[in-house]
Amino acid sequence: MFEMSKPLVAQSAASTIVTLAGIGTALPPHKLPQAMAQDYARALLGPRYTHFERLAPAFENAGVDMRHLVRPVEWYEQDHNWAERGAAYLEAGTQMFIDAATAALADAGSTAQDVDVIVTVSSTGIATPTLEAQAFKAMGFRTDVQRVPIFGLGCAGGVTGLSLARRLAASHPGQTVLMVAVEACSLAFRTDRLQKADIIATVLFGDGAAAVVLRSGTAIETGKVTLGHGQEHIWPETLGIMGWDVDENGLGVVFDRSIPTFVEENFRTALLDMLDRAGLPLDAVDRFVCHPGGAKVLEAIESTMNMPAGSLEAERDTLRAAGNMSAPTALFVLDRVLKSGQTGQLALCALGPGFTASLLPVQVTK
Repeated sequence: MFEMSKPLVAQSAASTIVTLAGIGTALPPHKLPQAMAQDYARALLGPRYTHFERLAPAFENAGVDMRHLVRPVEWYEQDHNWAERGAAYLEAGTQMFIDAATAALADAGSTAQDVDVIVTVSSTGIATPTLEAQAFKAMGFRTDVQRVPIFGLGCAGGVTGLSLARRLAASHPGQTVLMVAVEACSLAFRTDRLQKADIIATVLFGDGAAAVVLRSGTAIETGKVTLGHGQEHIWPETLGIMGWDVDENGLGVVFDRSIPTFVEENFRTALLDMLDRAGLPLDAVDRFVCHPGGAKVLEAIESTMNMPAGSLEAERDTLRAAGNMSAPTALFVLDRVLKSGQTGQLALCALGPGFTASLLPVQVTK
C-alpha cells in the first residue's frame, strides 16, 4: 500500500546541504565491439556513402572499444520509421530507467517509497506518459511522488539534470530526490540519411542509463559527497553545433566537426566564469570530472585547461567501455572517480546542445 509523503517545509536553499547518497548505472544487453561496428557500418553505409573509407579510420581512433545497444545489431540493418523507433525507446528506455534507479536506490540504502521527487532526463526518444510514469508500477513509487521530466539537454543532461535535482532537494530539507538519465542513442542510427555526422555518430555513440539519489539536510557528515550550486554557460549563435534534425523517419544527429576546436578555444573562459559564479577558485579544484564526448574533445579539454595529456583517465576508460551515451556518461565517469577513492573538491562538467556548458561542484570528504 502506498504511503503519503512527509510534509515539505520550505527553507532557504542556501542553508541546506544536499548529499549524493547513492549512484547506479545500467547498460542494455546487446554488446557491440568497435571492430564489429566498423564492419557493420562498412556493409550498410559504405555502398551508399562515397566517402565512407575516408572516415573509416575514425573507428580505430575514437577511443571506443565496446558499446551497448537496446536492440540486437541485426535490428539496425533495416530502415525504421518513427513508430518503430518510438516503440523500441519506450520498451528499452523504461527497462534502463528501472535498472539504473534500482541500483542507485540500493546504493543509497533506500527504496522507491522514500522518493519524493523524480527528475528524468532523456533526449533520444519521446514518451508520454514519460519514462518515470512507465516505470511507476514496477518501481513501487508512492502515488504522490512529484515528476519532473526534462527533454533536449543532450550530452549536458547528466550534469544539468543533476544540478536541477540538487536545487529541488535543497528547497525542502529532508527530501529525497531521484534523478535518472536515460539515453538510447543507437535508435537514431539512419541508413536513409547519409551525412558525415551520421558516420561519426556510428563511431562514438552507445546506449545507457545512470541514476543518482540525493538527500537534503542542514548538517554535513564526514565521508559524504555533497553537491554545490550548478552553473551553465550558453554561447550565442551556436545552435547548429549539436542537436537533432527531425524528419518523418526520426531523429537525425547534428554533430559538427568544429566541436573539439570550439572547446579548445572557448571552454576555459566559460569554465572560469562558472567557477567564479559558484564561488570556487580554479586552484581549489582537485579533479575535473568531464563528459567524454570523444577522444578529440577530451584532448581539447586537457589542452585548454593546461592539464597533462592523459589526465582524464576515468573519462577515457568510460569511453572505451561504453562509448558516448550522451546524458548518462558524465555520471558513469563520476561513479568511476568516486569508486577510485578520489576525495577533495571535484567539478563535474559537460557540454551539450545550445551550445551549452554545464558545471556542478562536488565535494568528497574523507
